[in-house]
Amino acid sequence: MEIERIEAMIAECCEDPDADEGLQELLAVVADRNGIEPDEQELQRGSQFVVGYIEQVPYMLKVAGTAAANVGLEKEMEQIMNMVCSYWLEGLDIIPDHLGLIGLLDDAYCSMTTLQSVSDHFRLQTGKYLFPDDLTDANRVMRKIIGDPYVSELDQFVSKALSEAGVMQALTALASPEKRRFLDDQANIWNHGPVGSIPLDRLKNLGLLED
Repeated sequence: MEIERIEAMIAECCEDPDADEGLQELLAVVADRNGIEPDEQELQRGSQFVVGYIEQVPYMLKVAGTAAANVGLEKEMEQIMNMVCSYWLEGLDIIPDHLGLIGLLDDAYCSMTTLQSVSDHFRLQTGKYLFPDDLTDANRVMRKIIGDPYVSELDQFVSKALSEAGVMQALTALASPEKRRFLDDQANIWNHGPVGSIPLDRLKNLGLLED
């Protein structure tokens, strides 16, 4: 139900006729800080990336829930998702939701970085990907868009969510011989590389990619 509420929030903000203009203004400021003056087409591409990133959150929450249930992390993932969803439903968060689509940047970043962190730790313990999408590069771009001090506060929230959910302890248990045998049986599902990343190659002229 909470994921449905998040989907509704995103849809409402995306329907705002001024949403795209606001995002482009933000991206122009970010580019200016990097000594870049993007043209209208480049700003539009950047806006499309941000919207795509935000719209992907409900899908990734659903995927993460299914993936976690398949490998014995259902309890921990449920706690993480509850914390993530509660942040979405908090109006006075780090970037206030009354700012429309821009107000969802922090919510989306929290969700995506939390899920990617779980997947990364899972891979360190098992050698397998928890879910197919690798959001690392997309999250890095969003860090630049959000910027400090906001992004540092969000990273602290993510770290706290992982700690309180006991993710590291649960993942360490997955390294046991019994759990490894179970995971090997699931190799046809999980033993693959990341696919489906949001394409980022056209964001270079906004100063959002690593040098």
